Amino acid sequence: MRHQIKGYRLNRGIGHRNSMRRTMIKQLFEHERIKTTLAKAKSIQPDAEKLITLAKNAQKAGEIEQVNARRMAAGELGNSSSEIVKKLFDDIAPRFTSRKGGYTRLLKLGPRQGDNAEMVVLELVSE
Repeated sequence: MRHQIKGYRLNRGIGHRNSMRRTMIKQLFEHERIKTTLAKAKSIQPDAEKLITLAKNAQKAGEIEQVNARRMAAGELGNSSSEIVKKLFDDIAPRFTSRKGGYTRLLKLGPRQGDNAEMVVLELVSE
């Protein structure tokens, strides 16, 4: 039984899994839509939504809290993510000020021809 086990392992080691998760979230914020497998999309969707919520809540906070939120987001996304963090806080988060949640959407595309993996498009909801 899977009691108190969260997340997807995706048949990868912890380092590879974490770096893949960071890269995919950065690509999602950069391009605002990515095409990937269903399992990978479901594994990064909650983390991406939490980062958007962090950025959205930082807009209402004071200056110190905003700096702290940016540092937390940069820590989640890894080094060399300053452009992505800036886009997240300046462009993406203001679009969702009136939305309470559900910032991303999964659109199923059908199976991939090579290995029959279920493919999806993970995109940010446009308002």
